Amino acid sequence: MKVNKLYQGDCLPFLESLPDESVDALITDPPYASGGLHIGARQNNTTSKYVQSNSQRGFYDFAGDHRDQRSHLRWSILWLSECWRILKPGAPICLFSDWRQLPTTTDALQAAGFSWRGIAVWDKTEGTRPVMGRFRAQCEYIVWGSKGNMPLDRGVGVLPGVIRQVVKSADKHHITGKPTELMRQINRICVPSGIILDPFAGSGSTLVAAAMDGYGWIGCELSEHYHQVATNRLNGVGE
Repeated sequence: MKVNKLYQGDCLPFLESLPDESVDALITDPPYASGGLHIGARQNNTTSKYVQSNSQRGFYDFAGDHRDQRSHLRWSILWLSECWRILKPGAPICLFSDWRQLPTTTDALQAAGFSWRGIAVWDKTEGTRPVMGRFRAQCEYIVWGSKGNMPLDRGVGVLPGVIRQVVKSADKHHITGKPTELMRQINRICVPSGIILDPFAGSGSTLVAAAMDGYGWIGCELSEHYHQVATNRLNGVGE
């Protein structure tokens, strides 16, 4: 297995190529197959689902976000089962989710064999999607668990259960991209100098954060466009 490499292609063949018990943490932001309250809305392109109407920036669409609930669950169990094989015993797993997919995400994690340990919160701050008469949709969630027992003496400190991090325009490279500083905090759940796996790399924020903080990393991205965006960002780490 070649570490510190970003592959381009579908995640399942990529994961199948990785050896057993070779990775120290899975930290990823898979497609939510969400962004709508009914099947018709889910079939819309990702730009219309996830970009606010007043946004002045254009982003490339991404694939894999149109599954219905049952096919999304089945697909999630497939790739998570491969990750269970790849992760070392006791390794942590962190999966991003929105409120619509929390039940499916927690079910898939457990069906793949992982122990579900809780949910952390990403607070995107008050500027996010204000709608009169409704609660702000200012949170996304990190469903986390481990491959079996997770020892306390891993050399990892106490981590926050709520991470407050604004999305800065200069650090947004993907429609649903996560801030680099957010990922630096989440990556701290990995053992020091461990290898972090991200099979849905997107614009590369998880991997960039890993490279910045001395972790090994390996990832995959289906979109040729976002693979290039992530590659450019990774090449710029340390410059």
